[in-house]
This record gives sequence, structure tokens and C-alpha cells, in this order.
Amino acid sequence: MNSIFHYKYNKEITVFEKSLLAKLNASDDLNVNIASPRIIGDTAQEIIENCFKEGIPSNIGTAIQKKFARRSMADMAFVDIFNNYVIVDVKTHNIDTVFNMPNLTSVKRIASLYEDDENYFSLLIAKYTTVKNRAEFLDIVFIPIEHLSWDCLTIGALGWGQIQIADAKNIKTDRKQTRKSWMISLCDALAIFYPKELLKINERIEEFRKIRRFWENKP
Repeated sequence: MNSIFHYKYNKEITVFEKSLLAKLNASDDLNVNIASPRIIGDTAQEIIENCFKEGIPSNIGTAIQKKFARRSMADMAFVDIFNNYVIVDVKTHNIDTVFNMPNLTSVKRIASLYEDDENYFSLLIAKYTTVKNRAEFLDIVFIPIEHLSWDCLTIGALGWGQIQIADAKNIKTDRKQTRKSWMISLCDALAIFYPKELLKINERIEEFRKIRRFWENKP
């Protein structure tokens, strides 16, 4: 299937990544005494969203969707030049932090979204460091979730399961990886994850049976 994320279009994506990086580093909004990574993240996300809304390059996509519900899985979305619907989730990462394990999306949500080949869940990851009173952005990666290697992903125990980057300092990508192989790997990971969770649940059930017996026998 045709997509702007096909490796044949790496050059176009790279140019777009560099343009976003330049706009972030040129912004006066980040040249302040920033109090927290959250403020940096929110400010960077707003700048990136505005770049999309002002018009993404015509060789990438059109038809920006600007508003999402509060619990949406995306920050924005657009239709690419092949008429695919591309959801964009912006993530910022301070490389100076010791450990960062960001949530990406629910396994159930991605499974439902990817029933349609024309849907894409993408990540726009902006890495930065802090220099005096300014956030200096070093790299941007714009990539669909299926181009993230399972070597750097894990599943957290939330709902059906939450796909997470195991360590934001070690993100591994493979722009030639297919959606089919990635989804099969997801299913394989869940086949290991769910039985482990079931064991934990059974242990908790037994623990509270003991607690109940304690209270039943209490005078």
C-alpha cells in the first residue's frame, strides 16, 4: 500500500523533520526560564501543531484535522497524498532525564484502527536538552508506530494493555518493517503478556481470600 512512510519517501520525511526542528529552535516561546519538562513539552507541541495547521508540505499531505476530543489517541491528523488518514501523536523527550517510559496507545485501539489499511498511527518524537534557560531541540523523528522495533517497546498493564517505549533514550526504528510483521509481533507479545497478568490476578484473588478469612475470624 502506498504511504508517505514508505522508505521510498524517506527524503521527503527527512526534509519535513528538519524544517520542524528549525522552527522549534527558532521560536522565542522556548527562550524563557522554563520551569518543567511539562511546560517545554506543551510549548513544543503547540509550535508543532501550528506548523501542521499552517500547512504541511504538498508532497506529504493535505486536509488537516485541527480539533480532537480530550481522550483522543492523537494530537492532530491529516490526509496524506495517497488519501491515507494519518493520526499524529506528539512526544517530547528530554535527553537529560535518567529514565522515561512514555505511553503510546492501547493495544485494542491500535488493533481497531489498523483494521483499515488506510489508517496510520504516527509518532512525532522531538528530543531536546536544556541549555541555560532554553530548550535546544536536537532531533525529530516522524514515524508510524509499525516502524518502531519491538526491541524498544513493551506492554504496560492498563486496560487491554498499553504499548510503551521501554526507554525513550533507546528508540530503535526500522523504516522497512511492514505493518503485517509488526502486528503479528504485537499479538505474539500479548500471548506472553496476558498469561503473566492472569497469574498476577490469581495471586491477588488468593491474597484477598486470606484477608477475608482474617476478617471473618476476627471477634
